[in-house]
Amino acid sequence: MPPQGDTIEPFPTSPEIVDNALLLATLPNLTLPTFLSPIITHAVTYTRKRLIIVFFSRYFNVHHTKTTQDAEDDALTFPEKQGLSHTLSWDAVQRILTYTYVQATKVALEMDKVLMEIDVLLKGLNEDLSDDIGVGMDICFHVTGDTVAVPMPQSINALREMYLAPGERIPDDIFGTESGVPDPSEARFPPFYPVTALGGTFDHLHAGHKILLSIGAYITSRKLIIGITDDALLQGKANKHVLEKLPRRTQRVHDFVRLFKPQIIPDIVPINDVYGPTGWDPDIQALVVSKETLSGGEAIAKHRAAHNLPPLRTFLIDVISATNSNLDHADVEWLKLHKLSSTYIRQWIVDTHKQEEEEEEEEAHGNTNT
Repeated sequence: MPPQGDTIEPFPTSPEIVDNALLLATLPNLTLPTFLSPIITHAVTYTRKRLIIVFFSRYFNVHHTKTTQDAEDDALTFPEKQGLSHTLSWDAVQRILTYTYVQATKVALEMDKVLMEIDVLLKGLNEDLSDDIGVGMDICFHVTGDTVAVPMPQSINALREMYLAPGERIPDDIFGTESGVPDPSEARFPPFYPVTALGGTFDHLHAGHKILLSIGAYITSRKLIIGITDDALLQGKANKHVLEKLPRRTQRVHDFVRLFKPQIIPDIVPINDVYGPTGWDPDIQALVVSKETLSGGEAIAKHRAAHNLPPLRTFLIDVISATNSNLDHADVEWLKLHKLSSTYIRQWIVDTHKQEEEEEEEEAHGNTNT
């Protein structure tokens, strides 16, 4: 929060646009952050290349690894007790992530910033931000009246700041109870699964991919296995000539998972069938699927049962259903049309290149005539 009596320099003072920006905000509960919509819109509008949105909440508080000396003491600290079970709160988190990505991506696409990088991170109040998260950023957006109760690294403290007024806060029931105690009927599930698996093509990594990867990382405590479709299986894709090659897709997925949750290991493997490591690895407990890959999840379940492998708990990520009851009709129709898809991005790239070539030809033709 800005010091009392100081005048905050308005930003931008003109139609100034920065390349890279941070947006920091505290979530008071796990309902949709609709009050942040105008702030997200502003941040995307005045950022050209990359926006990192960081949400802080006591419900995301982490359980710190104890030293050998403290290993006998299993008691959790008070901040650790405030953190919710990730395998129970995942659906509320999915809705928050989806809402945020949809609001940000919609603005970006309307401004034809299709390739703008937008990342949403979740942090507890008892964990530190990466020292270098502010490196390369041009400004840090804050919510007026919001004091984030986490020490900021120097890379953020050195940034120019701007405080933005939130929208109307809609009173809503928070997820679970005030103390974060989950429904006792759900208490049979562990708070995390050591190893989770998911898969996809991950071409031109977009918001839909990031929601899938984020939930996979959110429910995982040790290793996230990510199967990426090998190049050989993608020959039938539309506009295949602008598909990213496997090494590029692998690197982008690795970098995002490390950014979202650096405590876990991203184990990224190329796959040539629907199963990947889930077809033989007994050390997997959970599977994250989308509506598009749900049939693959069902095939995996049958395969593991036939080969005496432990069953997997399946988490279904359904972007449209997760937001259907919370967006207006126009937003829902927009989401169904664009589907946050790689197909849309590839078509945009092809169309853009074609338009640029036509403009160059027209310019060359005009120069010839003169």
